[in-house]
Amino acid sequence: MLYLLAQWFEFEGVFNLVRYQTARAGATLLTALLIGLVIGPRFIAMLRVRQGKGQPIREDGPQTHLAKRGTPTMGGLMILTSLFLSLLLWMDLSNPFIWACLAVTAGFGLIGFLDDYDKVSKSSHKGVSGRTRLLLEFLVAGIASWIVVGQINTFLYIPFFNNLGVELGYFYYVFAAFVIVGAGNAVNLTDGLDGLATMPVIIAAGTFALIAYLVGRVDYSEYLGIPHVAGAGELAIFCAAIIGAGLAFLWFNAPPAAVFMGDTGSLALGGALGAIAVATHHEIVLGVVGGLFVFEALSVIIQVVWFKRTGKRVFRMAPIHHHFEQLGWSESKVVIRFWIVAIVLAILGLATLKLR
Repeated sequence: MLYLLAQWFEFEGVFNLVRYQTARAGATLLTALLIGLVIGPRFIAMLRVRQGKGQPIREDGPQTHLAKRGTPTMGGLMILTSLFLSLLLWMDLSNPFIWACLAVTAGFGLIGFLDDYDKVSKSSHKGVSGRTRLLLEFLVAGIASWIVVGQINTFLYIPFFNNLGVELGYFYYVFAAFVIVGAGNAVNLTDGLDGLATMPVIIAAGTFALIAYLVGRVDYSEYLGIPHVAGAGELAIFCAAIIGAGLAFLWFNAPPAAVFMGDTGSLALGGALGAIAVATHHEIVLGVVGGLFVFEALSVIIQVVWFKRTGKRVFRMAPIHHHFEQLGWSESKVVIRFWIVAIVLAILGLATLKLR
């Protein structure tokens, strides 16, 4: 909105600042943070009144979690509100990448909301069936992939090599959808402890803010030997909105949490990261930067497959963060150590930009 206004004034005077993506990214971050902090208390109060008993707590989970009964969920609505408002204020409304990522974020957020609503209304942790959720997620991801891939080529670029890509053709559309859906569900599985998913999402968003900015610049992408995607630099502003909204939510989600983001937030944020990775042609790098999310998802897959085949468990409990709780780690120790892992993985992901 402000970008269009600045264009109308031909970026004269103070509007010249709006011309620069870095300036708008910083403004977006602060705007999302401020909105989140302002609306947070009222949002939480409203959710507490409407939900009554709050998010259902699994009886077979760690016993320490039973003390969290009554904590409201769907805090992702607060994240999405601050994210959308700040983006609409500062983004270039003509950029198709932004709209594709917004579509994924809103679509996955709606799917997560329906799942959270079902859990709260039925006082059950089951929610919407997995098959229905996946079907809806692939529908949203497929539409977004069609929009994004229409703006870029169908190469899968390999890290550590200068502009080395594998032509996937039409299969790239399917691959892109899998990346988006996989990212959404991986973040969703990670969201099991206070602050556990929020900070790694913020770290990943910060990493991809830099990647998006570099990919969108012809000079920097040529120097680094990474694919150039015209218009992708605007996604740095999207990442900044995630960071600002995430920090505001973390203010209220810090232990002991006053609110949980629920599937409404975790699915939406994970899907957004997946869409950004596809749009910037850094899907494999997302697997490195978001390695914590990958590890969480793999722990569930390994546990389920191995238990069905042998009747035995590989981990004491899955996802993997519960395994460490069962080993005697306190919740805060698990969260902080996983944050450290996320930071290290982000650094490794950024290293792929130069090690070519």
